[in-house]
Amino acid sequence: MGSTDQRDGGHATPPHATDVRLDLLKRWVQRISGESGADIAPASADASFRRYFRVTLGGETRIVMDAPPDKEDVGPFIRVAEMLGAIGVNAPHILDRNLGEGFLLLTDLGGRTYLKDLERGDSVDALYLDAMAALVRIQAGGRQYAPHLPPYDEALLLREMQLFPDWFLERHLGLALDAAGAAALRQAFALLAAEALAQPRTFVHRDYHSRNLMVSTEAKYGRNPGILDFQDAVFGPITYDLVSLLRDCYVEWPQERVMAWVERYRHLAGDAGLDVGHDAATFTRWFDWMGVQRHLKAIGIFARLWHRDGKPGYLGDIPRTLGYVRAVTGRYAELAPLNQLLEVRVLPALAAVKA
Repeated sequence: MGSTDQRDGGHATPPHATDVRLDLLKRWVQRISGESGADIAPASADASFRRYFRVTLGGETRIVMDAPPDKEDVGPFIRVAEMLGAIGVNAPHILDRNLGEGFLLLTDLGGRTYLKDLERGDSVDALYLDAMAALVRIQAGGRQYAPHLPPYDEALLLREMQLFPDWFLERHLGLALDAAGAAALRQAFALLAAEALAQPRTFVHRDYHSRNLMVSTEAKYGRNPGILDFQDAVFGPITYDLVSLLRDCYVEWPQERVMAWVERYRHLAGDAGLDVGHDAATFTRWFDWMGVQRHLKAIGIFARLWHRDGKPGYLGDIPRTLGYVRAVTGRYAELAPLNQLLEVRVLPALAAVKA
């Protein structure tokens, strides 16, 4: 799961230690700009090994991505950035690159995330309308590019969901499922993957949520929203990004409000010529089931970020994300075995861990 804030401080350098990569970055910025002693400050860190710095050059701010070549491949970021630029949405433009050392110089989309404004309640409906309109532009305008993205196939869908038992159930909760529980989980995974694969396919950003969307109210930052963290884009189910946006792991809205936004998107997308199914009920089912797949993955990733990477800041988002899964699985008979597993085994184990 990508992010654009300093929730866990990124892969921080211990006090008094030498930050070798930052020294390399400063020297590269000086070479390409001809400016010595440029003002460079941390802009953000995310859930990977990437870091971002804001640098002032010639009186204007730019962003420098630091992506260690032995840990991060900037190729997908470059390719998707070029696609989004051609589609015409507001994503960073690549101004310069140093592939050998893993640095990119990017346009600055500002430092005001959707999450900050949404938490304050500022213009919520307007922000979501802008985000849905941009999403439709990506999906409709990206028809020629989407088939060239990696496929969101059954193997990837199942691999993502497996993070839930591997990292959350077993590693975080210490919960060993019996044969019946494991079978219920496998059956649910198969159903969820099949449902996702039955949806129309489109350009999928894959992390289209409030921490990766920037509020752009100043002309210099471009059209709202600014869109970040798109390097994992795939060719997959039409509802995936809508779920990321409206059933966000980091901010929650009442069900009635979410479904009103879903219906607004369905009309926008249909008017743009996208396949949104035969009726609202079909689209709602796609949206709901896609959400369960995404949220099971997200819960596993949040646990992995703590146990593997030493980043505890996402643990507080697990109850909200699990709540989405419980709500949806409680509404569909086919997902009842998964709902029962969550209610009978998982919730008590989570309560014990928190206690």
